[in-house]
Amino acid sequence: MTEAVKVDLEIDLKGEVCPYTFVKSKLALEELESGQVLRVVVDHLPAVENVPRSLDNEGHQVLEVVQINDSDWSITIRKA
Repeated sequence: MTEAVKVDLEIDLKGEVCPYTFVKSKLALEELESGQVLRVVVDHLPAVENVPRSLDNEGHQVLEVVQINDSDWSITIRKA
C-alpha cells in the first residue's frame, strides 16, 4: 500500500488453519460497516492465498497481503 489506511478492526488468527481462517475473517467483516477495514494476521501458509481469494470472491477489496516476519502474514481487506 502506498498510503496509510486506517484499520478499524484487527484479528489475530495465528494457530488457526483453513477453513477457520476464512470463516473467522468473514465473521469479523460482518461486524464492520461497508468501507471499513479489517486486518487479519495468519501464520498458516495456505490461508495467505485462500483468505484473500475467498474474500475477494465475496466482493470485498483486498488491499494488501504482506509478510510481517518469518512466520506471520498480514491481510488487509476493505468491506464491500
